[in-house]
Amino acid sequence: MEVVGIIAEYNPFHAGHALHVAETRRRVGECAVIAVMSGNFVQRGDCAVFDKWARARAALEGGVDLVLELPTVWAASSAEGFARGAAGILEAAGVATRLSFGSECGDVDKLQPVAACLDSEIYQAGLRRFLDEGMPFAACRQAVVRGMLGESLSDLLSQPNNNLGVEYIRALNRLKSSIQPLSIRRTGAAHDGGEHPRYPSASLIRKKILAGELPAENPASLNYGQRGALAVLRSMDEADFAALPDCGEGLSRRIFRAVRQGRTLEEIYDLAKTKRYAHARIRRTVLWGALGLKERDRPCRPPYIRVLGAGARGREVLRKMKEKAALPVITKPAHGKGLPLFELEARCTDFYQLCRRNPGPCGLEWTTNPVMI
Repeated sequence: MEVVGIIAEYNPFHAGHALHVAETRRRVGECAVIAVMSGNFVQRGDCAVFDKWARARAALEGGVDLVLELPTVWAASSAEGFARGAAGILEAAGVATRLSFGSECGDVDKLQPVAACLDSEIYQAGLRRFLDEGMPFAACRQAVVRGMLGESLSDLLSQPNNNLGVEYIRALNRLKSSIQPLSIRRTGAAHDGGEHPRYPSASLIRKKILAGELPAENPASLNYGQRGALAVLRSMDEADFAALPDCGEGLSRRIFRAVRQGRTLEEIYDLAKTKRYAHARIRRTVLWGALGLKERDRPCRPPYIRVLGAGARGREVLRKMKEKAALPVITKPAHGKGLPLFELEARCTDFYQLCRRNPGPCGLEWTTNPVMI
């Protein structure tokens, strides 16, 4: 049976995600679906609204067969870092033949030349020239691609899921992976969009959950743990911020000053923001600081594969992984003892518990087994 991978946050899992899983099976045929899913923190620089085990269960109930964890050091990264970590885990699992992802264009043949362009020496030289002029990274990137491939293909990078799809293809190419990309056209509300009769955006669902408009058991938000985060951030000096990833071009100095002035996280984001620094980049940097993470904490490649949950078909895939995986497969928390990245993840989970509406206990990383259904 073919095994198809999906890279996701599932923050939270909703009808659009279930549609993607179902459409993947329609396109591929009968297959097992494994998801590499962000843990308790996500790319926008915030907590996942529900913890990773609750989201793994929702994914399994929604059609996924096996859920693997994308650790925080990649989950809370730029699109490139996010894709690189997740593709590395999927490749190391040794069982996937395809990577299915949603995109606005739904056409791998359009995304592949853009991915190749971004990895070319001509692109790198052009990017440096635009960055030296002080333009925002995203605008620089799109301008160089426009000059090389034309407006139609460069415009793909203005849409977030196309952009992620391009990064997934780049990551697979770097790994020289045999996994083939498959893109499914997104249906419903746009990324960070609003209402839709069947497929509203995840951001709208999160907003309603945190506002108490949708029933939810003890959701999480970085704002709930704001004072703890601020206490850590205010103890940092400028050199500490400079040690965070993606904090060059003067950003570390700007965030350090914003932390000294801001009384809330939102004030810090607003004080640090300029046209050059994207809001999401600032939020991720602040989150890394609050978690006590440094650039050196992110290895060149994932050191293990962590199982968060499995169904019956997923357990069959797991048996194959134990024969074919290029990395240790962790199915019990105790197996993470002595692994630096796993122990760091445990520390992040303890902080996450302070960001619940009602704070939770320490130590869940060591006592919570994978979800099995």
